[in-house]
Amino acid sequence: MMMMMMMMMMMMLLLLLLLLLLLLLPPPPLAVLRQQQFQRPRLSWLAHLQHHVAWGLLCWAAAWQQRRFEQRTLHVGESQQQALRWCLKRAQGPHYPLRESTDMSTFRNHLPLTKASQAQEEESEGQLPTLNQHHGEASLQATLLGLEALNKAYPEVLAPGGKACVTPASPWPHPLPWPWHTLNQVSPPGSKDPGALLLEALRSPGLRALEAATAVELLDVFSGLEANGEELAEAIAAGNPGAPLPRRAAALCEALEQGPRGLALRLWPKLQVVVTLDAGGQAEAVAALGTLWCRGLDFFSPAYVASGGVVGLNLWPEQPCGLYVLPPGAPFIELLPVKEGPQEEAATTVLLAEAQKGKEYELVLTDHASLTRCCLGDVVRVVGAYNQCPMVKFIGRLGQTLSVRGEDIGEDMFSEALGRAVRQWPGAKLLDHSCVESSILDSSGGSAPHYEVFVALRGLRNLSEENRDKLDHCLQEISPCYKSLRFRGSVGPARVHLVGQEAFRALREALAACPSSSYPPEMPRVLKHKSLAQLLQRRVVS
Repeated sequence: MMMMMMMMMMMMLLLLLLLLLLLLLPPPPLAVLRQQQFQRPRLSWLAHLQHHVAWGLLCWAAAWQQRRFEQRTLHVGESQQQALRWCLKRAQGPHYPLRESTDMSTFRNHLPLTKASQAQEEESEGQLPTLNQHHGEASLQATLLGLEALNKAYPEVLAPGGKACVTPASPWPHPLPWPWHTLNQVSPPGSKDPGALLLEALRSPGLRALEAATAVELLDVFSGLEANGEELAEAIAAGNPGAPLPRRAAALCEALEQGPRGLALRLWPKLQVVVTLDAGGQAEAVAALGTLWCRGLDFFSPAYVASGGVVGLNLWPEQPCGLYVLPPGAPFIELLPVKEGPQEEAATTVLLAEAQKGKEYELVLTDHASLTRCCLGDVVRVVGAYNQCPMVKFIGRLGQTLSVRGEDIGEDMFSEALGRAVRQWPGAKLLDHSCVESSILDSSGGSAPHYEVFVALRGLRNLSEENRDKLDHCLQEISPCYKSLRFRGSVGPARVHLVGQEAFRALREALAACPSSSYPPEMPRVLKHKSLAQLLQRRVVS
């Protein structure tokens, strides 16, 4: 009996080793499979077997992470205590006195809240949680659970050749290690050239999911596609790289000739969903993509990131608006109630289990790298609960506020006013915008302080004075304080400038080049530095 059991175990081990060997074999490129599927059927069989085994292992790993996530969200108080203890024990440096204490009163007293803007102005490393320097469990959970949820909502998306990423960085916050690299066979593995990634995706008409790191980067991809469409079509027709595909090249040219609206579905008729990573300042790009290039497609973001780390998990691809669960693990998350008007006394943070539905909170993060209770400025509204963890919507950022006379026009308020104005501009679609107070650019010239507004549009090449004035009227409709200041002449009318889309691409490159920048860089709606404002000012076209 023992001999039979040992033989069965040996056979199972051999089978496992065989499966691992199959996974180790490099899968052939999808283009080669299409070209040689009749001449060399063994390659196609091997690729499908590798994909099947990798997907089975991913389902097992996702189920394990789902169980852990369920347990932690069911016992959120205990989970947050463990997360705090983990951060304290791994804190870098010898001067932290709280390594053994997880009492919240002691923790709050010893570590006061730090504003993100203060840390950036001091330019001292470690003031912000450096979440982008490591991939935590929240990142792995967002990736594994997001892929499983995506597969349930769109069953054929993760089939071989079903998805392609057109940016060097992936929207999945944690890189898939071996053996799951076989799940994505369209994009060249490890490619960092955006042109090569787009070209390979264009060669694959059967895509069902299009991936990009962020929505603003995908916007750049489609803008580049329209600008360089003829060159890309020539490369596809000539087979550079891969086999020549003259029919596909002709289809690309025909799709581009019909304009931007619905372009993605003309290029990839089976496309179902666009996957991007959510972060601050992405909403306008998502709206522009949904209105024009990706019209008729669903959008899904597996996670919300702030300061380079995952702070929210999205488990519902079928939801039209992003709903996120705040995870109870590391980094340690607190919620600071957002109150309107001046605050006479400092507010006290609450833990995840204490969040109230309908209330708005600012996220406060603590991680082991700096052990700083950092107020990120990202504001969430609690809309429900997943077990004991709050489900939230991200509604704006406190740091993106305009105030030249104490009026405090927040990001959400200004975006609403700008949206109203753009809808009154015939044929215009808003792609991006940023603002700057006139004192930053020294543009008042003796007149009242005002806002300088830079916008990138589609469908409108010139702005009349009448259209420019509509933004100021919309701001007065939304903000009584702004209207009062304008009536008294304390604030001048907002000045609107039209820039090309390449202006905001240059702005993102400048932000990414900053040594302290996290990835993905959040798109600022209010510029605080003169050099960044001048970068847009030099690219004004109207």
